[in-house]
Amino acid sequence: MKTIAFFNNKGGVGKTTLVYHLAWMYAELGFSVVAADLDPQANLSAVFLGEDRLEELWPDDGHPDSILGAVSPILRGLGDIREPHVERIAANLGLVVGDLGLSSFEAKLSSAWPDCLGRDESAFRTESAFHRTILNAAEQRNADLALIDVGPNLGAINRAAIIAANFVVFPLAPDLFSLQALRNVGPTLREWRNDWQDRLERRPPVPDLQLPSADILPAGYIVMQHAVRAGRPVQAYQKWIKRIPNVYRKEVLQQADGSVSSTEDDSECLATLKHYRSLMAMAHEARKPMFHLKAADGALGGHIYAVQDCYRDFERLARRIAVRCGVVESLD
Repeated sequence: MKTIAFFNNKGGVGKTTLVYHLAWMYAELGFSVVAADLDPQANLSAVFLGEDRLEELWPDDGHPDSILGAVSPILRGLGDIREPHVERIAANLGLVVGDLGLSSFEAKLSSAWPDCLGRDESAFRTESAFHRTILNAAEQRNADLALIDVGPNLGAINRAAIIAANFVVFPLAPDLFSLQALRNVGPTLREWRNDWQDRLERRPPVPDLQLPSADILPAGYIVMQHAVRAGRPVQAYQKWIKRIPNVYRKEVLQQADGSVSSTEDDSECLATLKHYRSLMAMAHEARKPMFHLKAADGALGGHIYAVQDCYRDFERLARRIAVRCGVVESLD
């Protein structure tokens, strides 16, 4: 089972929408997949589930069936994680439900990080709580892969989520802010990886404690929601798109040759996804991915072809990520 996080410390690039559609596409392609909402804003859960179901999952007297419920024994100092609830979305798609209360776990994770250096078992259990919750959820669903949605920051919650990932995919917008985000994220991921590897050398001798291996391997980037005219990005975005490959290679991969001139020529670019505009509004209304829209949902005329294009775009992207992350060996 492979775990893939989608991360950018700049918000608003379409990361949650990307995870949602990829989760559905992997299910469409026959994979068993778990989506884990580790963003305290719980946006992924809001996209998957209606307000009525979320209200049931977030009762006033506690949230036992959310990610907060899974880690609450640690948060309250009463024990280890509890078996997570995995919400059934489809036959081969499950969701670890997010929770706005997860932000309360930030301080606990912050204090556990340095305590791991002292071989403190409880600190290791705290830092690995997300990792072990995802493993448990994946085992429940016999999952081939887990997709992790995280918030746009470099805090302790995201650190614990990212060290649980085998691979990281970077959704980017073609603008200055995403380039700056790469300059922040690249060095930070290396620091987290190195620091966690240092802590693993000090792990307590507890055989049954499953700890993440600190792979955190960059799997590539995706350029999101660029405007297209005559099949090419408009001029306002073009200058930023040209700069993305070398900034990514320098800041994330530590390659400074500067020889890649465009995303089209960059093997690290997994896809450039256009803005599907009105399809997105229809999909929200129908509570389904854009590529599942039908005539009954309002996908008429030219929208039919846009739905077909959307399906092909996400199928191609899903297969490419699966190969890059070792879920499958080839694109066949």
